[in-house]
Amino acid sequence: MKAAEKIEQSILEEAAALRWDIGDNLHDTLLESIYQDASKIADRVVSTTAGKQHFNWERRLDALLTSRMFGFPLMLLMLTLVFWLTISGANVPSGLLANALIDRVHPWLKDLAAGAGLVWWLDGLFIDGIYLAAAWVISVMLPPMAIFFPLFTLLEDFGYLPRVAFNLDNLFRRSGAHGKQALSMAMGYGCNAAGVIAARIIDSPRERLIAIITNNFALCNGRWPTQILIASLFIGSLVPAAIGGIVSAAAVVAVTFLGIILTFVVSWALSRTVLKGEVSSFSLELPPYRPPRILQTLYTSLIDRTLFVLWRAVVFAVPAGALIWLLANIRLAGLSLAAHTIDFLNPFGLLVGLNGVILLAYIVAIPANEIVIPTILMLTVLSAKVTGVGEGAGVMFELTELDSYQRLFSAGGWTLLTAVNLMLFSLLHNPCSTTIYTIYKETGSVKWTLVASILPVVMGLGLCLLVAQIWQFLV
Repeated sequence: MKAAEKIEQSILEEAAALRWDIGDNLHDTLLESIYQDASKIADRVVSTTAGKQHFNWERRLDALLTSRMFGFPLMLLMLTLVFWLTISGANVPSGLLANALIDRVHPWLKDLAAGAGLVWWLDGLFIDGIYLAAAWVISVMLPPMAIFFPLFTLLEDFGYLPRVAFNLDNLFRRSGAHGKQALSMAMGYGCNAAGVIAARIIDSPRERLIAIITNNFALCNGRWPTQILIASLFIGSLVPAAIGGIVSAAAVVAVTFLGIILTFVVSWALSRTVLKGEVSSFSLELPPYRPPRILQTLYTSLIDRTLFVLWRAVVFAVPAGALIWLLANIRLAGLSLAAHTIDFLNPFGLLVGLNGVILLAYIVAIPANEIVIPTILMLTVLSAKVTGVGEGAGVMFELTELDSYQRLFSAGGWTLLTAVNLMLFSLLHNPCSTTIYTIYKETGSVKWTLVASILPVVMGLGLCLLVAQIWQFLV
């Protein structure tokens, strides 16, 4: 108001001088033009309580999306809708891709290799190992990313994501992080590698590093299948079938929220220890709402994000498939290397409420979380010596019926504790190799790459050990 009074006084003084020099008519025209411009500006940016107010839909929408009462529920509803569309919408194309690449192309390649007289170990290594790993990654990873990234980009183009950052800014600032970390965390739910790249929007190197290290606590699309399957098999089955789906979904949401809480806790700990420093100021401009640009969105999300991340994942999955097949087929003292490794890891695995099969699966599946469940199934058949299930040693597979999963996991000695800790370990374990490589490229530091890779594993094993000890005490 003081600034406005000064400007008004200046205008009046200039007007008085102009009256002396140029006459009344021109003076009145200039003065009227100044007040008309001022009135137009005031109508756009000033809210008044007197008289009839000018309706501004952007201001009303901001008042709703960024309000203390409705901002968070609407944000959770919007993100839940995006996740639901991603998970539900990906089921059909994932099934079609799996049917084409695994059920049709894989047998065709086997017949082709047999007709060409290819030796068994080359057939197994290249078709059952390398090809199947790449096929699993493509069929499981491509459809969710092809849905999530366009939806996320549409919200970004519309102008909603800056409102999400505005809502979460206070929570992140209290934890010593940056408000824009909300956006990189949200991107991590599609792919952690993309979330790490998204941390570039944070100007402060210290706060950008915090966002990179904690991005793995966001469940990427490669981990959703594990969470949903285990929750459906072991958590949903504890209640009547009518509410089993709701209880299963609630269990997955609980694990997701645990990841958000750990993001705040670890950000707070890092900002007060090894990454101590002043919290940078966050001047967040809320851009105007814009109609989404569909073609540009599809290009940006499918070419620059989806195919880029998928290519990296496939490149890293190829050696993983070869390693899985070799471990299952190279024998020593009558047992495969996989069986020896499972026996070695089993005591520690049982101590933390897991088992040797799960630990080995997560070791060999570092290149891609998408192959964790097929690897666990194959290794369970191998270690438990189950017959009539799967297609042989080193051949990853999935089952179609929940009852088949139950019987196989029961044969492998799984309990409710195993399932709960698997869900927790799926949240808290090392990033996939694509994300690890991206962290190194973004930070240029081996030290911080190791911290970002090892910290979640230590936290996951520690939490699983705690749950196992509590479980033993209660049971």
